[in-house]
Amino acid sequence: MTADPFRITLRRRYRSERIFFLTLRLAVLLIGLVMLAIFGYIFANGYRAISWEFLTTPPSDSMTKGGIMPAIVGTFYLTVGAVAFALPIGVACAVYLTEYARQGTFVRLLRIGINCLAGVPSVVFGLFGLGFFVVFLKFGSSILSGALTLGALILPTIITAAEEAIKAVPQTFREASLALGVSKWRTVSRIVLPTALPGILTGSILGIGRAAGETAPIMFTAAAFFTARLPSSIFDEVMALPYHVYVLATAGTAIEETRPLQYGTVLVLAALVAGINLFAVLIRGYMRRGKRW
Repeated sequence: MTADPFRITLRRRYRSERIFFLTLRLAVLLIGLVMLAIFGYIFANGYRAISWEFLTTPPSDSMTKGGIMPAIVGTFYLTVGAVAFALPIGVACAVYLTEYARQGTFVRLLRIGINCLAGVPSVVFGLFGLGFFVVFLKFGSSILSGALTLGALILPTIITAAEEAIKAVPQTFREASLALGVSKWRTVSRIVLPTALPGILTGSILGIGRAAGETAPIMFTAAAFFTARLPSSIFDEVMALPYHVYVLATAGTAIEETRPLQYGTVLVLAALVAGINLFAVLIRGYMRRGKRW
């Protein structure tokens, strides 16, 4: 009695599907284990340095003692400034590309350029910020120069995410609004953008993580090797957690002495980025709960 060819084909497809999903689960498990190992190692080496004094005082004794308060504040200012600069421009660019631009060669070239910028090394953005914001516009090494440079760095990510979020809004929403006599701009501003906002925030979250952790751009445009005072103006230099980690890691003969401070600083940086991301995720979740479509 010969086997049914149809059943044989189904068994093969089912077996292939099980192998495929098993491979995906193993890949996710492997990534999770690697992340857990990295954060576990950082926590095991850095938690001893965490204290109230460490979080609220400036460095002292050639940065081998004391805390990282100026670096925490500086990182927060730079990250918030970068997102405040890049988010409106990125969303406006995405709206133009999806809703107003005539699709053709120019738009295709523009999208290629945006994708290329997303892959440019951060040190290139740092040199651009040094030449344009620091020297040409005479902002000097300051929070403003650093935030604008980081904003330019994360701009392609926000544009791409915002564009995909706007494209995901059903076309029927636009058609229904226009059929009621609503103008194009009011349709975009009152219907399309509020609906796409959770997806746009996803791009912002990705940008926050990259802006907070970059060292090369702020090294050229904003970061101070050491300053005990908090910034009082957007034209002041600041300490920043990524650059502070770099300084501690290359401290020469004091490298072993500062190792707990290195891991403690990295742990605080990870917690700061996670906290900002969690806040953005909560806002995104709140907005999504109000959408029923």
